Amino acid sequence: MIGGMSWESTALYYTLINQGVRDALGPLRSASILLYSYDFDRIKSLQYAGRWDEAGEDLADVAQRLEAAGAETILICTNTMHKVAPMVEARIGVPLLHLADCTAQEVVKSGIERVALLGTRFTMEENFYSSRLEARGLEVLVPDKEEITEVNSVIYDELCQGVVLERSRERYKAIIGTLEARGAQGVILGCTEIGLLIGPQDVPVQTFDTTAIHAAAAVRFAIG
Repeated sequence: MIGGMSWESTALYYTLINQGVRDALGPLRSASILLYSYDFDRIKSLQYAGRWDEAGEDLADVAQRLEAAGAETILICTNTMHKVAPMVEARIGVPLLHLADCTAQEVVKSGIERVALLGTRFTMEENFYSSRLEARGLEVLVPDKEEITEVNSVIYDELCQGVVLERSRERYKAIIGTLEARGAQGVILGCTEIGLLIGPQDVPVQTFDTTAIHAAAAVRFAIG
């Protein structure tokens, strides 16, 4: 697991994967996990400076070290950093469980064809993530520019810092409502922290929590 982006959601990954293995194999069973956890401030600085190649080299180096230590698959525990997933995949000999592909599989399985995508502004504005959803036949809707700024701000200024505010939950619900009015049949919580704020009980459309989806895919891989 390449985590720490942020550690708030990485802690949830660790919990969900171990719970999944325990539930599948028995009460004292747990997952064999190698975790590298970043100082997220450095990663955020690289993101906002547009230094994606440098960030990609960093993640690829970590992935190689995890593989050398015995990892049989790699998880990048953040949606946004899948922008550099091709750089990581090119440097390792084990599979990378791509979060967008895992998510697309679940959305397609649900029968939904038009889905909203929430995440950081990088995830919503660029196509490194949505293109993989569209390759599976999905139509992807994102908020307007002002709403993108709001969604992004809540992620970095609140959720990544462990702050969960009711006013932000209400704002996210309103934004999802607007996307539903535009035809969204479901919403991808396309930042691994958003599940800390929004769940299926909060909105009328189906939610796809990418942290839970990715963790479940890791469990399936682990138990064969």
